[in-house]
Amino acid sequence: MSKADLTKQPAQVAAMFDQVAATYDITNDLLSFGQSRLWRGIVRKAVEPRAGQSILDLAAGTGSSTAAFAGEGIRLVAGDFSEGMLAEGRKRHPEIEFVFADATKLPFGNEEFDATTISFGLRNVVDVEAALAQMYRVTKPGGRIVVCEFSKVTNPIFKPFYGFYLKRILPLFSSLASKTPEAYAYLAESIEAWPGQQQLAAKIAAAGFEKVTYKNLSLGIVAIHKGFKPLAKSSNGAN
Repeated sequence: MSKADLTKQPAQVAAMFDQVAATYDITNDLLSFGQSRLWRGIVRKAVEPRAGQSILDLAAGTGSSTAAFAGEGIRLVAGDFSEGMLAEGRKRHPEIEFVFADATKLPFGNEEFDATTISFGLRNVVDVEAALAQMYRVTKPGGRIVVCEFSKVTNPIFKPFYGFYLKRILPLFSSLASKTPEAYAYLAESIEAWPGQQQLAAKIAAAGFEKVTYKNLSLGIVAIHKGFKPLAKSSNGAN
């Protein structure tokens, strides 16, 4: 398997995730020491799913992140551009609507969703600004965006240990836990190259969202960003 690189060409990234679809969730649980499940619960609280809402979960993979928003009367749409992930997700979660979706060209109508969210996927998009513009377009006025993504460790004492984990321990674990360790080499590279919390908050605000805030989890290994689409603005001019 050839891993994707930091140019993040969609075909390369999709092919990489096609290869890891079957073992993706269990490998992530192992590599995060079970923290991934905790993070999903915190994302649910940030989204605040309620009956009557439509929620779009992008880079949804096998649907484990989408299933966290399940509830009576809630429409769940899981979008991903890996056919392998979508196929695996449809088998595991037949109750969820899975849609092939490139985050930079979403196949949904304007102002269709009460909440648009993406977990550990914005980092893999070739054009982050275009993806955020699309998320703004499909979100209803007053609706919210929630982004859960790897970020920058804030504790100076812990920071070198985390760097050692990414460069040394993660490749070793992935070679034991996964048949495709190349994908997890890309994971480490993309985490290190990703902007910090304040920079991402600025990108979300530049896309048009207001009241943008973020919360650090696990000493900044992960951050959850949240913002709201203004009631007074329309996305009709966005493409």
